[in-house]
Amino acid sequence: MIDHLDCTAVANLVAIDVAKDWNVVLVREGSGNRRNFKFANRKPDHDRLVAFLKSLPGGVIAGLEPTGDYHRPLAYRLLSEGIPVVSISSLALARVREARFGTWDKNDPKDAQVILSMLTQNMVQTYYDPLLAGTHDLQELSNTYFQITLARMRLQHSLMLHHLPLYFPEFARYWNSTRSQWFIRFLLRFPTAQSIRMLDFESFSREAWDLIDRKVEKRRWLAETYAMAAESIGLPVSLESMAIRMFRLQLARQLELNTQREELDRTAQELLAGDDDFQRLQTLPGIGAIMALTILAEAGDLRLFHHHRQFLSYCGLDLCKAQSGQSRGRETLSKRGNKRLRMVFWMAGLRALRMRENAFRDKYERYLAENPFDLDRRRKAVTAVAAKMARVAYAVIKTGTDYERFFEQRLPSGSIPLARAVEAT
Repeated sequence: MIDHLDCTAVANLVAIDVAKDWNVVLVREGSGNRRNFKFANRKPDHDRLVAFLKSLPGGVIAGLEPTGDYHRPLAYRLLSEGIPVVSISSLALARVREARFGTWDKNDPKDAQVILSMLTQNMVQTYYDPLLAGTHDLQELSNTYFQITLARMRLQHSLMLHHLPLYFPEFARYWNSTRSQWFIRFLLRFPTAQSIRMLDFESFSREAWDLIDRKVEKRRWLAETYAMAAESIGLPVSLESMAIRMFRLQLARQLELNTQREELDRTAQELLAGDDDFQRLQTLPGIGAIMALTILAEAGDLRLFHHHRQFLSYCGLDLCKAQSGQSRGRETLSKRGNKRLRMVFWMAGLRALRMRENAFRDKYERYLAENPFDLDRRRKAVTAVAAKMARVAYAVIKTGTDYERFFEQRLPSGSIPLARAVEAT
């Protein structure tokens, strides 16, 4: 990424161990003196800290370890006051603490000493503030979408594994998509097989006609469902019972979560309609609006990365190997980067593999050519596709050009092979 500040060229180094209520500070002044004190996460204490740091002669750099989101207000205040802030890797901090003190045990004063030691050796990272960079709204939108999706998935599992097996197990075969709104609306009206059998077929058809989506031979589908209800093994529970009220409550919540997710999807497209990077990312096979939003929200400006390897490392898609002497382990993903980005590129790769023809599917098939039935090799192939997706996403943003499909398969003459013409732009 962008070159971080050189802490060795600054007179005053400030190590801050961030916590929920109280923060521990260790200051090494230019004269060599050290000061340590605590301050609370309150505005008066922040004011006194800023005033003290500004009173120090010479330059000042503050280093802190990101702790949840508790560090965000403090870091924003320091940056707003013109005090540079650098980030300390949690993993590096743990390794240095163990090497220095010979134990994994930790406490706040000890962590402040380790942070100061890492500052003096310039073992720091560039701190990225989303609010100052203008990506805070994108991050909140992406995070809210993610939380709604998790809640909706948990609720869907509850409906599929608990409620439907009790009241209408045969109907579960029709839930083949997470966006099947008609399925929820139908169950709200007919939560049990018994609720269908209470009506004759004509009455059932009239009430259910507008509840289901456009279907081929809709009347035939309704007749099949009516016959299925007549032979259902579901429990004969009264529609006025508390159990059915709870079932309908969960169905209404599922419908509300689906509506919220669709609303956030539209909001993302409206918010980033004029963003060129957002549009370029969606030219990649498998990347839609929400995935493009997540990439921009979690990675910020991809142009800050000097090389695609840095971006892969940030995503945790780089390879690492444990070795000692003559012993060398297997190369595996480091998984030490942003897990949200890693998940997005993995899912985008899976979507690209389901498409008819593209460079990602071609890479997957070439990877499996030697042994197509090896499950471990198939997993590695999907991982390679996810890493390729991250590299291409970085390239289209870095170069400012749209994704040109099957560019690497072009003939020397510049034309596209006939077998790849389906992917021609």
